Amino acid sequence: MSVTINLGQAIHALSDVLDLVGVDEVFHGKRVGFMALQCGRDLDLSDLALENLFHVGLLHDCGVSSTHAHRCLINEMDGEGVEFHCRKGSELLGQFPPLAHLQTIVRYHHTHWDVFPTLDVSQDTARLANLIYLVDRVDALAVPHYESDLLLARHTIRDTVWRLSGSYFAPNLVTLFMDLSDNEAFWLSLEPRHLIRFIYERERESQLVPITFPELRQLALLFARIVDAKSPYTMEHSLGTARLARFLAERAGLAIETCEKIEVAGLLHDLGKLQVPDEILDKPGALTREERAMIQRHSFETYQILRGITGLEDITLWAAYHHETLDGHGYPFHRRGAELTLEVRIIAVSDVFQALAQRRPYRKPLSPQEILEMLRSFVHQNHLDGEVVDLVEQHLQVSWETATGLEPPSMENSQDR
Repeated sequence: MSVTINLGQAIHALSDVLDLVGVDEVFHGKRVGFMALQCGRDLDLSDLALENLFHVGLLHDCGVSSTHAHRCLINEMDGEGVEFHCRKGSELLGQFPPLAHLQTIVRYHHTHWDVFPTLDVSQDTARLANLIYLVDRVDALAVPHYESDLLLARHTIRDTVWRLSGSYFAPNLVTLFMDLSDNEAFWLSLEPRHLIRFIYERERESQLVPITFPELRQLALLFARIVDAKSPYTMEHSLGTARLARFLAERAGLAIETCEKIEVAGLLHDLGKLQVPDEILDKPGALTREERAMIQRHSFETYQILRGITGLEDITLWAAYHHETLDGHGYPFHRRGAELTLEVRIIAVSDVFQALAQRRPYRKPLSPQEILEMLRSFVHQNHLDGEVVDLVEQHLQVSWETATGLEPPSMENSQDR
């Protein structure tokens, strides 16, 4: 199977996914990309090099899934643990060939300038990685001031950058930044309404690119691995849901191309979960109404992220509707009955099955038979499709192994979230 997508839109969508990790602070990657591009224009880079620099700015924190880790990166100038997310992000990008050329810059984007002479890194890579580090730290320093006194705070921010010249940051990059940021327009351009317009204009310049299914799957895996790293309790959830959804689609006799697309939708279905704070996903007790409302945002966020990628229209709906129910009482769109295609119904069943098979902070994983009983109860409530659940029953043990990769144990029954 070959599909034609807008790769630039996919990169922007991935940036949107990463921005969700900040929960309320949702423009970090975009501001870093914007500032890096402005600085890069004064480095006499080619158009292609500028485009790569912008993209690495958008994606530099792809190794961060936890809201706690994101807070530390924003609140601490040079906190512990930065090495892990640099390595993780580099590994993720390296697994998707169209973005693999960015991985070395991401790997070293928190490296101090005075450390580079000890590393086996090219001068160009060191310079671009250090530029990302510089504007990344500028944004971290600016975050507390975006809603109030940024123009006043810019002087302190610039003074901090100047003091770190030669140690944290390359002196010539500091000089360049000081020249560029010596006006109000530079800082005002970072405000959301101006930044969004800039991002929209950049996205319009993106081109459609034909990619094969293995490449599309690798892109979806990149998204899924970021999401699944959010919590130890949801590790492998997107991957397991995708595997089971494809297995059930094949058992249902759907065309191979449809089965492949269902697998991609399964990988992408929980993108919006990145906006849910860690403390809610990992909560051992019952959720409050406010916490449950926060979780119920996630499938709408998935929809908003994916709908911006030309070429993924049907996959977007299959992924975003995974919490809709046949009786119309699901969320977030309250679709019902015939509005929910077989592809949607398969992903919905796969999502519930895989979640019930995983450990959660408030329960142990359920056994295959216990899961089947729960699925049957949801069919009786007109939430899930009975024919899809019949397929699960016909292949119960294989469904378990496909969703989890484990031998089916006997576990206590409990309620899924």
